[in-house]
This record gives sequence, C-alpha cells and structure tokens, in this order.
Amino acid sequence: MIKKSPLSFAIVGAGGIAQTHLQAFAKTHLAKLAAVVDVRMEAAKAVAASMHCQAYPTIEDLPSDLNIDAAIVCTPPSTHPDICAKLASRKVHVLCEKPVATDLQTAIAMIDKAAQEKTLFTMASKFRYVEDMIYAKQLITSGVLGDILLFENTFAGHVDMTKRWNSNPHVSGGGVLIDNGTHSVDIVRYLLGPIESIQTIEGKRFQDIPVEDTVRIHAKTQKGTLAAMDLSWSINKQTPWYASIYGTQGTVLVGWKESKYKRSVDTDWTVFGRGYDKVQAFTSQLNNFCNAIHGIEPLLITSEDAIASSEAIQKAYESLQKDDWVTVTPPIARAAS
Repeated sequence: MIKKSPLSFAIVGAGGIAQTHLQAFAKTHLAKLAAVVDVRMEAAKAVAASMHCQAYPTIEDLPSDLNIDAAIVCTPPSTHPDICAKLASRKVHVLCEKPVATDLQTAIAMIDKAAQEKTLFTMASKFRYVEDMIYAKQLITSGVLGDILLFENTFAGHVDMTKRWNSNPHVSGGGVLIDNGTHSVDIVRYLLGPIESIQTIEGKRFQDIPVEDTVRIHAKTQKGTLAAMDLSWSINKQTPWYASIYGTQGTVLVGWKESKYKRSVDTDWTVFGRGYDKVQAFTSQLNNFCNAIHGIEPLLITSEDAIASSEAIQKAYESLQKDDWVTVTPPIARAAS
C-alpha cells in the first residue's frame, strides 16, 4: 500500500474540547495541524505556538496556499452552521463537535451544504471510538447475550454551569439534554439501532441557569429494547459503569476503568477492557476521518447518524414539553417526506 501524506488540518476553536483533539494529532501519522482559528487571537496564538503552526482569527483569513484538507470545528453549536458552510465552500472536509446544531433543520441544512460541495461531514461522538464500546457492540452482534431487553446509561457529575456557554440556550440549544444527551442517544443507536420513541422527564432545577440541569430519558428502539439514560450537571451519580446492556443470556458493563461481561452460563465475569481512554478514542476518531477522506474506510459516524442524533434530541425536547412519549421519525419516512 502506498503511504499517504498527512492531511493538512485546521482546528477552529481553541477552547477546552480542542485540547484533546490536539493530543490526537501527536498519536497519528495521518494528519498534521497547519492552523488554529479562533476570534480570540490570544488563545489561537497560544495553541498555535504549542503546535508549531499558524494562528488566524477567522476562516476567511486562512491563506489558500496552506492547502487545508480538513478541519475540526470545536466552537459552540450556534456558530457551527456559518463556520461549516464556509469550510465546505472552500472544499474542506469537516469533523464537527457535537451537537452538530441547535436544531434539526439547521443540522440538515449543514449536511446538505457539505453534500452540495462534495465534502465529507461527520459528527464528533467519541464513545463510538472507545475500544471497550466497540467490543461491547461485537458481543451484542454475536448473539452471545441473547435478545437485548434493557440498556442503561449515566452521565451525571456536578459541574457549575452558571458561567458556561453550554447553559445559554441561544448558544447551546438547551441544557444537559442536548449537551450530554447527544452522546447518550448516539450510543443507543450505535449499539442497538434506530430509536422508535422517546420520553424525557426533567428533575428539579438546582443551578441558577435558564435550562434543564437534570433529566431522565426513556427510549425504545425499533427492535424493542428499552433504554434509560440519566443526565445531570447537578448530582454526582458515581457508577463504575456508564453503559449497561442486559440481554436474555448475558450482561455487559462498559466502565470508566474496566469493562466486563457475564453470560448466564458463566460463574465469573470476563474482563475485556481497560475502561475509557479519551485520547485513544479521539485518535481513533481522527484516523477514521482521515481514512474516510482517502476513501480507505467508511465513516463510523455518517451524516445520517448526525441527523438521527439531532432528531432524537429534538423529539426529546418535544416530549419534555408534552410530558408524554413522542415518536421518532423512521429514516425511510423522512426520506420520503
């Protein structure tokens, strides 16, 4: 196989999530960072200096002779549509942090723009790239767990959100439901297939913010699996397993420090993973994106997956308003509409 030259990347947004993306560049030979873009030039220059590349305040300021192949967008969701459209117009492939947009129609428009420009677009959703999660999916697919009846997920830790953009609905699109919940619904879809219906219940608001800070999501997949997801910025629900999968013939527990499974016929648990390795997940995500650009492998998270996640979250908010279950549109029905 002919070795490909590293793809030239820009990273847009020099905030917290960008720092882990930056660590991934040190772990791969498929990509190199050529530019950091942030309207806060001090932040952009600081990151660029550490990565030995150039800093720019806007997409428009990126010189054409940099020959940027791809970009990672790490800015708040409300800024994604404009940034991603400008990148697509420059024929730059985009890996966009979740949530892709603050609403479904905007997400669809962003993806349509990328398709129109014949550029790749994918949503960053790190848990699909966690090695333990991939192995858990293999166990489910193999049938050793029998029929999967129940899935449980918890992303709940106390974080002061009073001064963070994530709790500004005009910037983020909502609260913990769209922020942490985008990961949750993507994990459900990855492991168990499309979501058929969803219900969201909001807990008591503790923090002085204009959005929900604690919710419980119930969902049912098209194959009939029930899912329960607890999300909170205001409680520490400390569990060693952030995803639990219960089948008629066995159980899988995907954890922060280790993962394990046990079949009904087993006496002991079988440990199969070392837990959540954030840098490994981000590096695998970057490698998959690069290989997809080269046409070597398919995207693990497609544009359709990004749309499905956006729709599930939008329906979850609709459920919150209606205080009832809401049907999630089947992909075939959406395509025909």
